[in-house]
Amino acid sequence: MMNERISQLFSDSIETARMAQEHLAERIEQAASMILEAYSCNGGVFVFGNGGSAADAQHFAAEMVGRCVRERRGLKAQALTANTSILTAISNDYDFELVFARQLEANASMNDVAMGLSTSGNSPNVVCALAKAREIGMKTIALTGRGGGRCAEFADILLDVPSDNTPRVQEVHMIVYHAICEIVEAAIADDATDAIEEDPSE
Repeated sequence: MMNERISQLFSDSIETARMAQEHLAERIEQAASMILEAYSCNGGVFVFGNGGSAADAQHFAAEMVGRCVRERRGLKAQALTANTSILTAISNDYDFELVFARQLEANASMNDVAMGLSTSGNSPNVVCALAKAREIGMKTIALTGRGGGRCAEFADILLDVPSDNTPRVQEVHMIVYHAICEIVEAAIADDATDAIEEDPSE
């Protein structure tokens, strides 16, 4: 019985990923291009979410600042979920709904990209942050479940996994942001290689 359940979980995850590939491939490419444009303008990415999505935000930022699969320069990315003093101060002094928006207000510029993760698409603090990003003039990306919820209104690019099952959505979110990382990384690394090859000083 347990083996049947495990097999079903794998099958469901694979099927959700297959549907997402058909649904999101073009938009994943657009999201990577948006982030590359930000880097070309000396901008970066601010990423945020709650619970498992907070862990995903930190995972994405770590791979952009460090690396995913290729050697290249470090890329500006910050997870707004990692500073407990900031998170608790804003929650205590203002409202938990503002924990990400306030950080964008303090640190972000119109050259940056805001990327919010919410499996439901309705997390109030993620919605609030995407709205603040729009106010600042930032480009916005939302990773959500089916339909995008309230996040859809504030997303320039909506990456909505076609599922209402939170674990399956989170599993595919990892594939999505890994794809974004690899596309961005390849472009940055290739540009650096071209620059070295064309260096007139050598």
